[in-house]
Amino acid sequence: MELEYTDTPVAASTDQTFTTTSEARGYYDTTAEGAASDMVAVLLSILPGLGHIYKGYRLIGVLLLFVGTPMSVALALLIATGTAGFGFFLLPVYWIAVMVHVWAIPDRIAPTVSDEGEEY
Repeated sequence: MELEYTDTPVAASTDQTFTTTSEARGYYDTTAEGAASDMVAVLLSILPGLGHIYKGYRLIGVLLLFVGTPMSVALALLIATGTAGFGFFLLPVYWIAVMVHVWAIPDRIAPTVSDEGEEY
């Protein structure tokens, strides 16, 4: 005679799957609640600094917005006076560099821990 307990929780499987997680296969490592979108951050960087603020880097974003961008515009104007206007080509270089940087940095946005759901 064998006894079977039906009200006990099922033991977790110890089998390891050797599949790789990738976005192409539909698997994601993070949830949408705690991740900032890289493309939204790049689009916000049309005004340099806003993408950094969106991804959680507030100090860098404010410095880029109020210090870095005015300094780069002033420097481009200064260089443009001595190079027959070619100094203005520095502005797109700065702009693209800020966009690439905000795309490459990891998110600092964390999900709120106020609601953890039901715990047993």
